[in-house]
Amino acid sequence: MPEPDVRLTAWVHGRVQGVGFRWWTRARALELGLTGYAANRPDGRVQVVAQGPRTDCQRLLDLLQGGATPGRVDTVVADWSAVGDPIAGFTER
Repeated sequence: MPEPDVRLTAWVHGRVQGVGFRWWTRARALELGLTGYAANRPDGRVQVVAQGPRTDCQRLLDLLQGGATPGRVDTVVADWSAVGDPIAGFTER
């Protein structure tokens, strides 16, 4: 039986704007087969919304926290929820 899909919403704090962070996140999410987006927030954070199997969303979260990202990640605040409206592909906003 396939694993049910979930929604991961992560707010990434640090020097994550203007350094290719959203592009990097999109590439990792697409490699994992996730849908969603990475968006710059006015306060300097990047918001990442990803939908797919929980195992793959957790892998993306681990990558966001892993230290090999562009820029500098100070902290990641994550929230898990049920899948929302369908999202096509994974985009940078």
